Amino acid sequence: MQSLAAARDVSSATWLVTSRFLDTVAQRGDEPALRWRRDGEWAEMTWREYASRAAAVAMALRDLGVRPGDRIGMLLRNRPEFHVLDLGALFAGAVPVSFYNTSPPERLAYLAGHCGAAVAVVDDRSALERFDSVRDRIPSLRHLVVVDDPPDGVVAFSRLLAAAPADLEAAAAAIRPSDLATVIYTSGTTGPPKGAMITHANAAAAVDGLVAALGHHVTGWEMISALPMAHVAERVASHYLHVAEGTLVTTCPDVGLLPKYLPDVRPRAFFAVPRLWEKASALVRALAELDPAGKASFAAALALGAEVAKAADPSSAEVVERRAVADRVLAPVRALIGLDRCEVAVSTAAPISPDVLEFFSALGVPISELYGLSEATGPVTWDPRHPMAGDVGLPLPGLEVRIADDGEILARGPTVFPGYLDDPAATARALDEQGWLHTGDLGVLEDRRLRVVGREKELLVTAGGENVAPNAVESLLRSHPLVSEAFVAGDRRPYLVALLTLDVESVRAFLASKGVVATDGSGSSPGSLVHHALVVTELDRWVAEANGSLSRIEQVKRFAILDHDWVADSDELTPTMKVRRRVVLEKFADAIDRLYRVTGDPPSRERER
Repeated sequence: MQSLAAARDVSSATWLVTSRFLDTVAQRGDEPALRWRRDGEWAEMTWREYASRAAAVAMALRDLGVRPGDRIGMLLRNRPEFHVLDLGALFAGAVPVSFYNTSPPERLAYLAGHCGAAVAVVDDRSALERFDSVRDRIPSLRHLVVVDDPPDGVVAFSRLLAAAPADLEAAAAAIRPSDLATVIYTSGTTGPPKGAMITHANAAAAVDGLVAALGHHVTGWEMISALPMAHVAERVASHYLHVAEGTLVTTCPDVGLLPKYLPDVRPRAFFAVPRLWEKASALVRALAELDPAGKASFAAALALGAEVAKAADPSSAEVVERRAVADRVLAPVRALIGLDRCEVAVSTAAPISPDVLEFFSALGVPISELYGLSEATGPVTWDPRHPMAGDVGLPLPGLEVRIADDGEILARGPTVFPGYLDDPAATARALDEQGWLHTGDLGVLEDRRLRVVGREKELLVTAGGENVAPNAVESLLRSHPLVSEAFVAGDRRPYLVALLTLDVESVRAFLASKGVVATDGSGSSPGSLVHHALVVTELDRWVAEANGSLSRIEQVKRFAILDHDWVADSDELTPTMKVRRRVVLEKFADAIDRLYRVTGDPPSRERER
């Protein structure tokens, strides 16, 4: 493991994604680069095989008429073909652009049309049908390529792999640091998605910043790729970092499969969004609830783990001994969920509840929060070595961060993008003349450490004129094992109210711990379960407890329990599980209005469908 000084030396020069890939292939040729599971069996690809396939794809794309600067649309799950195609497109001089694989046809027509995709590569016939239904609205699209079970009349991905290989060294020599490595489309929570242009230099600076912040290289480390590759965090962590550092990436095609993949892979670094960490903590707590005898010993070990985590000198003999005592119970739990080898645990993309941070710290898997955004090629601030609850760390080496007079977080440095694709007006709003990126987030800097307090456009202003950032309140409410999503409303209203969705499996486990067994018969539907009297009583208790840690203006006075949970890339949530606030306010306007008409002493709750 190299030193911090050596890690910082890496950032002294800009590199290309393609040239760094060739360096890694030369250094690690016959070692595994990618791993995946298919039909129940594990398979691997070495770095040398990886390069051979990328070279074939590069030549095949040229044979299909792809020219430098053309865009390649990618509607792919997390799978090895994504990585091969991305590199092949770059070596062909093209720009690979990922689309969220849950995108409906109308969204695909907009995205592929906006970026001018010349070729689109999709998973299977189902994905192909979505493109076919809107193909007449994408005039730039010349070819569709299908990976699995391609029908007649389209290009099979296997045909790309069968092409004569391109000269990768020559191809890399033709690429410049200012050339685009990808376009990342924003999630579109407040309007149509915008395409953030990311250059090779941006990608290099982001990777170098992560390595420098960490203090050492991660060569050979095992990681899992499960979040959508259309999201900047996943693309940087499991693709650009993977290429540059030579990590071994296991591709997980569905984020819902993570509980099965994690114990098999046991990654040394794991990047996830807060909702995944929240679900993991809820799972562990639910399992503990099912074993009354083990519940007490787990609670005692967790309490001891929490004390050890707060120790001033973690290397002292007494602390080491106490950790060993706690680990007699906690170590098997970490192994059960696949985090027993995890050295770097990261939460990013949205605020995470302090309760979840404290839980994993006590468990022996301290989580560091990373703040970033697409327009900064991902990471802006991070402190993996000294994570502190309540802030998102220090500016990455090479980046400047300051707070504007109105509280907005500004960032400047080599990771900041050159602008939005074909949108000079939006670019001018995001980047000022001094090169500062206006993030739209509100924050506070204390001793160079950043604390994010909310989104500029999401602040609620109560009827009393008081400003409230809903994210922190929602994050706290979600920290209860039963709560899946929480949405807080209260703009121009006398107080805050909340909509809650519940995790049905956690509800089942909770009821089972109370002696209520939910069967497939009457009364076991999701709606009836989440409104069970015991569940409602527990949520009444929880909201009251949560309010005790909030200021008066942040307290939730009334709440409604919704019958069904919200899922990623739906009306309510973006693909990375951020709430689409405007949509929720419109869709559940009646439910919210009813909460302000309820009589009686708050908190009170309503049943909503």
